[in-house]
Amino acid sequence: MFQKIDPKALNQNVFSAIGDQWMLITAGTADKCNTMTASWGGLGMIWGAPAATCYIRPQRYTKEFMDREEYFTLTFFGEEYRRQLQLCGSRSGRNTNKVKECGFTVAAAECGAPYFEEAELVLVCRKRFAQPMDPDRIPQEIKTKWYPKQDYHILYIGEIVEALVKD
Repeated sequence: MFQKIDPKALNQNVFSAIGDQWMLITAGTADKCNTMTASWGGLGMIWGAPAATCYIRPQRYTKEFMDREEYFTLTFFGEEYRRQLQLCGSRSGRNTNKVKECGFTVAAAECGAPYFEEAELVLVCRKRFAQPMDPDRIPQEIKTKWYPKQDYHILYIGEIVEALVKD
C-alpha cells in the first residue's frame, strides 16, 4: 500500500537513487503504457514547484508516450528488482511486453498516469517542458563519449504533483 507524502519530505539520496539504483520512466495509461530504465535525471525546484528532469533518446518507444501524454511517472525499486530494470533498459516495448515479462502490476495515479505496485517510491509528474538537446551546445568530448550515433536526448521537466511511498 502506498502513502501520499509531500515531495519536499523525501529523504532519499537522489544521486544514488537515480544514478546507482536506477528508475523507470513510464507514460501512457494503465491499459497501454511503456516504460524504460533510466540512470540520468534529477530532482529539484523550478517555477516554484518540486520537479523532476529526465532524458529520453529520440528512438526510444517511451518517447512516443511521453510526447502524447500530459503525465508520466518515475518509479524507484529495491535491489531485488535489478533484473527487471535491466530488462526494461535493454528491450524495446515495440517488440516486448516489458510489463508482463517483469511481472509488474500496473496501477494508476489520481491523474491516470501508470505506475507499478512493486515500486518503493513513485513520483507522479505533470509534463511542463520538453526540448531536444542542442548538439552545438554540448562539449565535443561529451558528444564523442555519449553520442556516437548523434541521437541526442530530449530533456523533459515534470512538476511532481504526487509522491507515493510504500508503507
